[in-house]
Amino acid sequence: MTDTAPRFPEGFLWGGATAANQIEGAYAEGGKGLSIQDVTPQGIMFPRVDGPTEDNLKLEAIDFYHRYAEDIALFAEMGFKVFRFSIAWSRIFPLGDEETPNEDGLAFYDRVLDELEKHGIEPLITLSHYETPLHLAEKYDGWVNRDLIGFYERYARTCFERYGDRVKYWLTFNEINSVLHIPFGSGGINTPKEQLSEQDLYQAIHHELVASARATRVAKEINPEMQIGCMVLSMPIYPLTPNPDDAVAVMNADHANLMFSDVHVRGYYPGYAKRFFRENGIELNITDQDAEDLTNTVDFVSFSYYMSICESGDPTVKADGPGNIMGGVPNPTLEASEWGWQIDPQGLRIVLNQFWDRWQKPLFIVENGLGAKDQLVEVDGVKTVEDDYRIAYLNDHLVQVGEAIADGVNLLGYTTWGPIDLISASTAQVSKRYGFIYVDRNDDGTGSLDRYKKKSFDWYAEVIRTNGGSLQA
Repeated sequence: MTDTAPRFPEGFLWGGATAANQIEGAYAEGGKGLSIQDVTPQGIMFPRVDGPTEDNLKLEAIDFYHRYAEDIALFAEMGFKVFRFSIAWSRIFPLGDEETPNEDGLAFYDRVLDELEKHGIEPLITLSHYETPLHLAEKYDGWVNRDLIGFYERYARTCFERYGDRVKYWLTFNEINSVLHIPFGSGGINTPKEQLSEQDLYQAIHHELVASARATRVAKEINPEMQIGCMVLSMPIYPLTPNPDDAVAVMNADHANLMFSDVHVRGYYPGYAKRFFRENGIELNITDQDAEDLTNTVDFVSFSYYMSICESGDPTVKADGPGNIMGGVPNPTLEASEWGWQIDPQGLRIVLNQFWDRWQKPLFIVENGLGAKDQLVEVDGVKTVEDDYRIAYLNDHLVQVGEAIADGVNLLGYTTWGPIDLISASTAQVSKRYGFIYVDRNDDGTGSLDRYKKKSFDWYAEVIRTNGGSLQA
């Protein structure tokens, strides 16, 4: 590690990241249809219910739908260069399979973009962030059905045509590889996970990859200056022991995740994926048009980073702990957050180097943050949160980002998850707080929704002002 603060390139895009279903609320306003989030009151890791229920905090969330101007002004006060947010597909096409979009939904995002432009903040838009319209899940079984490719292409084209002269950076699907673990939440697949065959799961994945590539092609047709990225959940994987069997287990686990970006970047399925399909009796329906579509590769690779895991070739070694929601084995050398997510700043440097060496495409860290149970206190008559633990977490990760840049990694920017308290995707709690801005809302739904700056607010503002110069290596 260097003895001085890391150097970030000029024009580095500092900011924060959110998702519509976790901040907007107004789930039935402006012509919006139901999404899969409206029937998962416990979070996307849990089974769906029959309809919206009062205990689903996402239905109101933090009311960004009505308070976006106030929140964007706070982001501007921190000095944000970029703000990542998602468009709720069911605001634009309430059912998902209509021919004509909902103008009220389109107009809402026009207003959000107006505010960002007023403050000089670059938008980074995710087209599909765990927000498949519920109708598409119930009628078509989500991405298992090839028809969704056309519905998504129509949705993407609508957004590109409406906002393409105002938005440079786009992401097609959020954490697309997470469909392996949460098929309903990630892919709108209504078939229960335990009943879903590998054949159907990987056919659904193929449909998403084709849809992503088609969106990339459409974007370039509309405005060649638009930059289209894929977005994956990153997770460095270490062998639990020096046993070569553990190293092979790591390789296989890596392949399961890296396949998604390999296809996005290279435009075809790698040999290891074909072997997996062959040995597991998976025969994908890949048309000639599909193969041609996949050659529309992305301009950059974006990813989330929260934790690392270990793998073992010993079948008797089991995952142990609530944090290993994506599989793997806990690392005995690392500490964990309150929710069991193991904290590994160096893992971020490892991932950045791995991705850059593998693809030689610009990278973008679009999620990284610490969920914690913050306590609102009063200091000199001002309500705030003394979140030194969050400052330490982010500082240590950003120092490693600086190391990766020094290693030669081409990194476009960094957006923390999430810059304002929001509803957790995995648990649907608001008490799992990530933000620099405290939102007065509780897990029982009470609270004023007032906003308060945490100690980390000024800390991050200084990091941005100094372009990383204030970080403590």
